[in-house]
Amino acid sequence: MTNVVVLIKQVPDTWSERKLTEGDFTLDRESADAVLDEINERAVEEALQIKEATGGEVTLLTVGPQRANEAIRKALSMGADKAVHVKDDAVHGSDAVQTAWILARALGTIEGVELVIAGNEATDGRVGAVPAILAEYLGLPQLTHLRKLTVEGDTLKGERETDEGIFEVEASLPAIVSVNEKINEPRFPSFKGIMAAKKKPVDVLTLAEIGVEADEVGLANAGSSVTSVTPKAAKAAGEKVTDEGDGGTKVAQYLIAQKII
Repeated sequence: MTNVVVLIKQVPDTWSERKLTEGDFTLDRESADAVLDEINERAVEEALQIKEATGGEVTLLTVGPQRANEAIRKALSMGADKAVHVKDDAVHGSDAVQTAWILARALGTIEGVELVIAGNEATDGRVGAVPAILAEYLGLPQLTHLRKLTVEGDTLKGERETDEGIFEVEASLPAIVSVNEKINEPRFPSFKGIMAAKKKPVDVLTLAEIGVEADEVGLANAGSSVTSVTPKAAKAAGEKVTDEGDGGTKVAQYLIAQKII
């Protein structure tokens, strides 16, 4: 394997309060702690396992503001070799279609790409469409939502679990793959890996440098937009049941009244 590219994304921590910014209703990324998306850690782990089995190198690719460099360094400390960071203010507010277009153009600057691995969906938007859109732009086969992946020469084989059962899927390289949370358990960065990550190359590119025009991306040119938001309702106090020997009956009556049973 010459070069496995992993798509990564920095997202607000799921334990932080997430909210939209006033005015344009885009995700307020500065108000919450930011982390490398957990599903991306699994994508990086899968790429590293392929590298260990077949050789080659692992390149990270992300689109985001300066702060996204923190996620890049986390993934580099796991063992990835280098990274490409598309950083441009004009990206702000881009939708999934525009993001996939930026990624497609950025991939054109990376040499020897045989396989692209992504998570099945990011935890901040949960659109789950970028890998498929990217495959369409590049004209490549795609294996999505995989719980297992193996590389046999120029052939990829995977397992996809659905409500109807487990499907065995196959594609030829080069290809796009997305993985789910069952694919593996990501490794923890070692101290040596953390120190080494500080010296690994990160190529920072603007939209102009990858051949993307500013009017092709961004909030003003997105195919969808948020026009208003309603705060979620405050949590109401629960109903306390005092057990006086008939607690089970009271709970059952409450569940029946709520049509739960």
